[in-house]
Amino acid sequence: MSAFRAFLAWTPRTPIFYGWIVLAVGALGTYVATGAAQITLGGVQSLITDDTGWDRQTLAFAVTLGTWLGGAITPFVGRMADRHGPRGLMPIAAFITGLCFFGLAGARAIWQFYASYIIARAIANPILVGVVPRTVTVNFFQRRRGFALGLSSTFRPISGAGNIQVISVIASFFSWRAAYRYLGAFSVLLVIPLFLLMRRRPEDIGLQPDGESKLPNTLPPSDGPTASANPVERLSSEPAWTAGAAARTWTFWLIVFAEMFTLLVSGTVSFQVAPFLVDSGLSQSLAVAALSLTILLGALVSPLWGIAADTRSPRSLTMAAILLTGAITVFFLVFDGGMPSFAVVIAWGTAAGGLNILGSMMLAQYFGRTSFGAISGLMEPFRIGALGLGPTFGAILLSRTGGYITLWIFSVAAYAIALVLIYVVRPPRQSRVVVAESNS
Repeated sequence: MSAFRAFLAWTPRTPIFYGWIVLAVGALGTYVATGAAQITLGGVQSLITDDTGWDRQTLAFAVTLGTWLGGAITPFVGRMADRHGPRGLMPIAAFITGLCFFGLAGARAIWQFYASYIIARAIANPILVGVVPRTVTVNFFQRRRGFALGLSSTFRPISGAGNIQVISVIASFFSWRAAYRYLGAFSVLLVIPLFLLMRRRPEDIGLQPDGESKLPNTLPPSDGPTASANPVERLSSEPAWTAGAAARTWTFWLIVFAEMFTLLVSGTVSFQVAPFLVDSGLSQSLAVAALSLTILLGALVSPLWGIAADTRSPRSLTMAAILLTGAITVFFLVFDGGMPSFAVVIAWGTAAGGLNILGSMMLAQYFGRTSFGAISGLMEPFRIGALGLGPTFGAILLSRTGGYITLWIFSVAAYAIALVLIYVVRPPRQSRVVVAESNS
């Protein structure tokens, strides 16, 4: 028994701060999870529909159901992330996801596809991509939290772009079913490094956030009326809110609803841009290339937003990202397809990259890390609900209107609403801060 406990307590010594090791291993989990991501399925849906005869709306509905189910369980996942950390959650999620990928590969009836995809999507998204990896990142980093969150946010889009290409290449030689068998095998093997290397907090292994000898306490500007313009002059303890206290603030809900509008657009547009380019006359390979470049460039700008958020207000950066993305979306109304729209798709995805993580940066800044998993878990059903609605919502708009114009108009309007919501966000009143109970 003592040997087993020693094995569980073992942590490898590394020449770099262990938080970077945790991020690297988490990136592998994210790669696995994006095999069931809606943007990946959107990019390869033609391969599946051509083989099975199912239509786009059928696949879109599976994405919506899987995403919504993931959102429904996220509050529970967030609390478990605070209490138990990733080591008890991520290996199990990787194993289940791997089995579901084998199920997808062998699906011959639509119910088999739905059962496998929905379970994979619901389990993988919150545990391997969303609230659990974000909670670990917030726990391990404070002074460099913005950069770390920005870096971790690149894992999902880069993995999604990679999976689209991997599935397409394997399908060209074998089939999309063979590609999902490969993902299944990789997922099951990933259980081992996830269990051996993931940890909950740096304090659990004798470290401090960022690898500092003492807890850093320099935070970015808070946008409050007494906030100093110079972040170096603002030395204060990080706030420590409970999930219940955070949920009683307007700050929390304004961020939630703004995130819902931006994610609804993201889910709608990202699932439809490849078919849009194909419908406008471009080849499937060019459409997939545009989607992959969109994902990749959007990922590469995320660390830049994160670096900026370490020294500047995440709220101001969020407004800038929404304004830029909305302005680019207008050009979908100007061009009706072809190579000009190819360029707009890439520009849109690049600009939207910051929107994937800036909301989480705002939550961490305003409410702290003590209950970040639980607070993120409260927000996640709304975020994921909007993201999951996107594919079905876009498919319905297309079938009802017979074109893409209404979809672009809606997208611009949604960005405008999100911009207004973030504009009115203010830091929660300090008198309402409640020190969270330990979840250790």
